Amino acid sequence: MEATFHDALVATQALMIMDIHIWVVHYGLFGLALIAFLAATVLPFSSEVAVVAALQLGFSPVAVFLYAAVGNCLGAMTNYGLGWLLTKPTLKRLRRQRWGLRALTWARRYGGWCLAASWMPLVGDPIMLVGGVLRFHAGYTIGLGLGTRIARYAVLIGLLGLTDTQ
Repeated sequence: MEATFHDALVATQALMIMDIHIWVVHYGLFGLALIAFLAATVLPFSSEVAVVAALQLGFSPVAVFLYAAVGNCLGAMTNYGLGWLLTKPTLKRLRRQRWGLRALTWARRYGGWCLAASWMPLVGDPIMLVGGVLRFHAGYTIGLGLGTRIARYAVLIGLLGLTDTQ
């Protein structure tokens, strides 16, 4: 049963990567920003794939950085805001799911510092939700929650730029 689920997951991820690339081809930087926004929610999108696609299409690295960072930060703040506004239903949902429990555990153990891990796949988006639920200070949210997301794009684009010139 696990092999079948794994095969389906791999096939779904391959289709998503193709779809992400097509979105960037058709909608340009706006498509990149939208994918980055959706990737910052609990939807299974990869903004990194969109960044690579945009760079391969010849968009300016600075524009790619700005659109991806703004889109992803807006998505992260949407998670934070939903956690803030919908505390009780969000807590109930987080407690029912493994990734939600993991995010709650991290948040209770490390406080606002856990937002430094909000850029990470799978656990990062629930951490932003938990940040809203637990009403972490704006300094942690902006500095760590958004700062690490922005830094991720700078590192990714920088590394891709280094590999292109060598």
